[in-house]
Amino acid sequence: MSATSHGTTPYYYVPAESRHPVMAAIGLGFVIAGAGNWVNGHTWGMYLLFVGIAWWLFVLYQWFGDAIRESEQGLYSHRIDLSYRWSMSWFIFSEVMFFGAFFTALWWARSHSLPALGSLDNALLWPDFKAVWPSVELGATASPAGIVEPFQTVGPFWLPTINTALLLTSGVTLTIAHHALQADQRSKCIRFMWMTVVLGIIFLCVQGYEYFHLYTELNLKLNSGTYGSTFYMLTGFHGLHVFIGMLMLLVITLRLQKGHFTAKKHFGFEGAAWYWHFVDVVWLGLYILVYWM
Repeated sequence: MSATSHGTTPYYYVPAESRHPVMAAIGLGFVIAGAGNWVNGHTWGMYLLFVGIAWWLFVLYQWFGDAIRESEQGLYSHRIDLSYRWSMSWFIFSEVMFFGAFFTALWWARSHSLPALGSLDNALLWPDFKAVWPSVELGATASPAGIVEPFQTVGPFWLPTINTALLLTSGVTLTIAHHALQADQRSKCIRFMWMTVVLGIIFLCVQGYEYFHLYTELNLKLNSGTYGSTFYMLTGFHGLHVFIGMLMLLVITLRLQKGHFTAKKHFGFEGAAWYWHFVDVVWLGLYILVYWM
């Protein structure tokens, strides 16, 4: 159903009733129930988790497909475009708060918890503790009851620095692709979009190799004290966001090859680009605060 302004120009578009929200909620319910039972030792939870993920992805595929068809049919007015822009802006803001919580946890541990544990008040309770961050001495002899295995910390060279160069380069290639689309140079835009997608994939491969190196050679794990937990929570969730952003850019690239978007109307492209640049900025914060400091 649609309404018009001044009798000619589409004012807004209301789609027919959709099953997608309910079906997506059911899929997420399977994911939550499966993950919870798997963590608590029920093997069947693993299968329910994978069923839920497959269900949810299939629903999203259909849902986004409907939105794409509506957009390509010209059903979305300027107000619908604005609603998408505001929605994406608030979504990215929520992601800023999400990472802000983990950055705050890292800052609190380093600036408040660590000095408090190293104060004179705790000297008798934990005489072997040294309030130094990061510390290779956070091992069996320095942790309460020896529950943390000895580990080594990780610096910025060379894998994190390589990944920083990859992400910064991907931001440049994405910007070039955007300007090419605005200039109606579709083939150039597609080439640079594929370059951006490939750079994102290489980033994930390098991070996977880094994790393998940390686990096998440095013994740095998620349970390696506050250092290990904050490191993997920040870098791991960022890696997940890189993966999601890479999928978004891949879909946009495939749509470009099908002739979607124009030089004047391409918010799907812009929304994915906003998200990718946000991922770049978060990584710069990670690179400085986690690997250098």
